[in-house]
Amino acid sequence: QVQLAESGGGLVQPGGSLRLSCIASGDLFGINVMGWYRRTPEKEREMVAQISTEGNTTYADSVKGRFTISRDNAKNTVYLQMNSLKPEDTAVYYCNAVKSGLGSWGQGTQVTVSS
Repeated sequence: QVQLAESGGGLVQPGGSLRLSCIASGDLFGINVMGWYRRTPEKEREMVAQISTEGNTTYADSVKGRFTISRDNAKNTVYLQMNSLKPEDTAVYYCNAVKSGLGSWGQGTQVTVSS
């Protein structure tokens, strides 16, 4: 079983930056993809960014050029650097890990972009 713990959310002004962190623990053998998703009351949970064990990345069109996902395998941690934040980035952000085709989720961290 994989446990995920997110941190780094908060309130930031438009144009600002935040870095989210996700620490994975438990049975980590076989995890191949980790990523970040977000959800708002108006929208279903959507993929924001993913990164494979080899370092290949995928981004939602809405965040390309502004967000960067990275992972530190030695620390079992995945990061999401978010720059040039917009009010529409306001959401609960969830960390995800895929192992043997099954996904595990963290509890989520709130990101609010507002002046």
